[in-house]
Amino acid sequence: MKFKQIFTYSSVGILCLGALSLLNACSGNGGTKLGDDEFTVETVTSTSSSQSIQYPATIKGTQDIEIRPQVSGFIVKLCVDEGATVRKGQALFQIDPTQYAAAAKQAEANVESAKANLQTVELTAQNKKMLYDKKVISDYDYQTALNNLATAKATLAQAEANYVAAKQNLGFCTVTSPSNGVVGTFPYRVGSLVSASIAEPLTTVSEIGDMYVYFSMTEKQLLAMTRAEGTLKEQLEKMPPVKLQLADGTMYDEEGKIDAVSGVIEQSTGSVSMRAIFSNKGNVLRSGGTGNIIFPYMLENVIVIPQSATQEIQDKKFVYVLQGDNTTIKHTEIKIFSVNDGKNYIVTDGLKSGDKIVVEGVQNLKDGQKIKPITPEQRTAKFQQALKDQKEGNLSTAFN
Repeated sequence: MKFKQIFTYSSVGILCLGALSLLNACSGNGGTKLGDDEFTVETVTSTSSSQSIQYPATIKGTQDIEIRPQVSGFIVKLCVDEGATVRKGQALFQIDPTQYAAAAKQAEANVESAKANLQTVELTAQNKKMLYDKKVISDYDYQTALNNLATAKATLAQAEANYVAAKQNLGFCTVTSPSNGVVGTFPYRVGSLVSASIAEPLTTVSEIGDMYVYFSMTEKQLLAMTRAEGTLKEQLEKMPPVKLQLADGTMYDEEGKIDAVSGVIEQSTGSVSMRAIFSNKGNVLRSGGTGNIIFPYMLENVIVIPQSATQEIQDKKFVYVLQGDNTTIKHTEIKIFSVNDGKNYIVTDGLKSGDKIVVEGVQNLKDGQKIKPITPEQRTAKFQQALKDQKEGNLSTAFN
């Protein structure tokens, strides 16, 4: 009974060791490898690959309008709060109107006085004309009356102009928004003395119905893009929509369109400023924000291979290419595209369509070694059979 129990424990131990061996064979750093000389081989083909590249971006309103007072005085009221959404013509600040209201009343009184004086001078001129026609007065007296009439009319016009300016200045005491948008910060509060010459604006109103997103690409990238598709204007029209990654890493729901490219290359950086426009229906985007423009593009006639098929030696990438005898492998250097998705590489040089490469277990290989190539389907079938044999207790075949 004791020996039977020991034998049972030993059998379990063998089974566990076998399972560990299977796991090591199937999930080690070298990849799946069933058999000492069997390695999974795939045939590479040319294809197209959808890629994207990110550019740091700055978000701006289509208009950021500085709000400055046009009259001097003390702020007596803040009509909105910072960050408020406002409409065109909505009151933002109230400047003390006392002196401007008085000036407007005085200007209005001057208009009435000038009108009364004009009526008097007109009556005088009419009387002088009758006397002149009867040869009662001289030409000098009559011409003097006409000059007084012209002076009275000019005085009235001046008084009316002063009244218009006084009313306008009184209106300027209420500072309004010139457009729909969002209000910025307030460097001046109630009690602050402000004027048209203040260093900082009262605030900034940003139009945010649509937002501009500015980013830069290198001169080399711009040249390649322009040469590839004709003129820059034609290229802009053909460009696919771009995405915007927000500062928190999330993707903005709306897609944008590139609508402008700077005509000047920044000498210090060799970059060109570009602009995309995004709809801002939900007011999610705010002027001054940051993010990343996701620029999509398509690579044609490229070879895509899994990263597990490569080795890196001194910053160079290598793969094992199966030779003509279908057993010997050659350690071959390849060039890859600078951008990858973390799983695959885009090969730009070193491989051609139809080449066969080892895709797993490359760390266990060396140049010139002979292998027995198997397809991914054969690899999967062997793996599944091994699991089945292990489950059914066929230890003699489970770990071959």
